[in-house]
Amino acid sequence: MANYLLKRILMLFPMMLGITLIAFVVIHLAPGEPVDMQTSMSPKVSAASKARLREFYGLDKPLHVQYGLWLSNLARFDFGRSFAPDNRPVTEKIVERIPITLSLNIIALILEFGLAIPIGIIAAVHRDTLLDRGISVFVFVGFAVPTFWLALLCMYFFGVKLNWLPISGLHSLGSEQLPPLARYWDLAKHLFLPVVIATFGSLAGLSRYMRSTMLEVLSQDYISTARAKGLRERAVIYKHALKNALLPVITLLGFSLPAMIGGSVIFETIFSIPGMGQLFYMGVMARDYPLVMGILVIGACLTLVGNLLADLCYAFADPRIRHGRG
Repeated sequence: MANYLLKRILMLFPMMLGITLIAFVVIHLAPGEPVDMQTSMSPKVSAASKARLREFYGLDKPLHVQYGLWLSNLARFDFGRSFAPDNRPVTEKIVERIPITLSLNIIALILEFGLAIPIGIIAAVHRDTLLDRGISVFVFVGFAVPTFWLALLCMYFFGVKLNWLPISGLHSLGSEQLPPLARYWDLAKHLFLPVVIATFGSLAGLSRYMRSTMLEVLSQDYISTARAKGLRERAVIYKHALKNALLPVITLLGFSLPAMIGGSVIFETIFSIPGMGQLFYMGVMARDYPLVMGILVIGACLTLVGNLLADLCYAFADPRIRHGRG
């Protein structure tokens, strides 16, 4: 197991280098430069001023030199300074926003898997019954409804028409003067719609995936043997079938970690939540290369860590993998 873990960890470094290289090249190939974005509203800016700005940001150097300088800064855990007018360190901006995004997505992730796995098991155990058909209708509705449209619809219905829930931000005006319990309640009301929408968007596909893997496992010979031995159905389902049915779902759990940032762009933009997703969107629009690269590096790290955790869970669940026989 130790050798397997060591091999997987050593593979992370070249993969990380390749990801950063591709991302760095791609964002520089996008049309428009930070200097153009900053001076587009000032037609009187001279070419010499633009050249000085490009030199200040280091954009006058060849692309491979820029990447080398950025990589040397990254080795010191320094993402550089933002190209925005405030010129703040990128790390400082990310540290301000990342707790909000992680909190929102961890809650949604717990709800997704906590609801999707039981729903998938119930649908598989009660295959072709009225309950299974009802769950299937729910799943197909979840697939068909665009998440951003559902978010706008819920904002209009629950926030504008009924005035039950706030539709933007994390805190109400003057909430800092409320008692602690009232402040938490105010925060919970602001998070309710984003968390529900984020959960619903992934719940449909994940529950359907769990149902299909559970049905495949229940059709195996060892399940028939367990039933023939007289084991209770509950023991067959939860002791023998569930562990093997969860193996493909583990992969989805690994892929869910990078989605904490990438999937937050839509929700945080719609609900005006000051998190990493909104920061990433603003950085892309402003061609803020250091900020975009900093967030992409964090997303790449989450992707690699997610894959590593998935592999470790596979190895823990299947001895053939950790002993090199699978």
